[in-house]
Amino acid sequence: MKTKNNMLEGNPVKSIIAFAVPIMFSSLLQYNYTLVDNIIVGRYVSTSALAAVGSVAPVNSFVIGAALGLTSGFTIPVAHGFGAGDGKKVSRYAGNSISLAFIIGVVIAVTAHVFSTPLLRLIGTPGDIIGLSAAYVNILYYAVPFQMLSNNFTAISRAVGESKKPLYFYVVSVILNFILDLVFVKSLLLGVEGAAAATLISQAAAALMTGIYIIKFNKNVKIGKKDLKPDLKTSLRQITLGVPVSIQFTVTSIGSMCMQSAVNSFGSDVIAGFTAAGRIENLTNLPMSALGVATQTFVGQNYGAKKYKRITSSVKKIFILDVAVSVLMSAALLLIGAPMVRLFMSEYSESIMHAAKRYLLATAQCYSLVAVLFVMRNTLQGLGFTYANMIAGAGEFFGRISVAFIFTPLIGFNAVCYSAPAAWLLADIPITVIYIVKSKKFKKQALEAEREGLPDARKTP
Repeated sequence: MKTKNNMLEGNPVKSIIAFAVPIMFSSLLQYNYTLVDNIIVGRYVSTSALAAVGSVAPVNSFVIGAALGLTSGFTIPVAHGFGAGDGKKVSRYAGNSISLAFIIGVVIAVTAHVFSTPLLRLIGTPGDIIGLSAAYVNILYYAVPFQMLSNNFTAISRAVGESKKPLYFYVVSVILNFILDLVFVKSLLLGVEGAAAATLISQAAAALMTGIYIIKFNKNVKIGKKDLKPDLKTSLRQITLGVPVSIQFTVTSIGSMCMQSAVNSFGSDVIAGFTAAGRIENLTNLPMSALGVATQTFVGQNYGAKKYKRITSSVKKIFILDVAVSVLMSAALLLIGAPMVRLFMSEYSESIMHAAKRYLLATAQCYSLVAVLFVMRNTLQGLGFTYANMIAGAGEFFGRISVAFIFTPLIGFNAVCYSAPAAWLLADIPITVIYIVKSKKFKKQALEAEREGLPDARKTP
């Protein structure tokens, strides 16, 4: 099995960067579903509609995070099998993950519809926007099975060393989403429901395109009908890996919902400012996130190939690189963050801008903390130690709820602005300790391989 980007040989940092760039643009395009919805709703509907779309973010992250976290775990054995040169293992785990993703996606979609409105009430969504929020998010939940399939197909592609093809498919789906948003919201005046419907259709198209590529055209994955039939043993292995990642996302999202309840107490203008600034922040963390995801694939493949020395030496370099990128992104937030917030507004509002600027400043001051989180968490995930995700999620959870329930009543909105940095710090500490312990084990294994004359003993760049 061969790919254009071979992570098992050559300069590891160059391989990871080359692999990360398409991931970054793919993530940017995926993120554009929400970003475009926010901009078009804010400009062509109302500030209340923008606040309604923004207020569902924690609830939506709770549901979608639970779903997509599972698929991230499902495909870890695919990378391990690819690194070990075991084509049967790759096909078995890839095919089984597709079936699991669809079945679980349907279950999550049904459950989400039942609990969406109660969750919106639980986080204190203002009465003047809760109807709009519920209308928007309930349409989005129909897209959960498609999102899970699309994310799963993309993760399979990346696990076998191909990160470019998914980018092309997301370009098509995002263009489709933009066109449908304009037609449904601006022309047909369908409001937030139109924006949600545009996203639903676009994500279904993305799932279809990525699925056809993986099943029919990716030469490194040969999925037959028997591979698509769910196997109990394989499913349990994948669920065991996926559940901790899913829990990490859900626990973090619960913390975000608590945080959103604190934001909601400040009124619609602050919600709108917080929403817009949060969208800008999400854009600037894409390069760091992409490096983390690429590192996960690199680590997974080399772990399967038992190249432990290559893993430990490369992670150090990527860690330094990601922190350097975080400094650049901090500067970007300070320089262009506020002007970009204006894109979300049909007319200038001083209160919205004030809230957004305070949030952007707090994030920029602490952005290196999230770079540490991305590298450490994805490295451990690539190794299969997904329990570390739960620990990191717990740290983020305690960081956010302490700010929401203790510091916000004392300090006000400034506490809200520093909730994310507090969460990142409390996640960084335990997973860094876990990685240090695991890296010592790998160094020992590398020395043993050197004595036995195994391939990992060769000097790597």
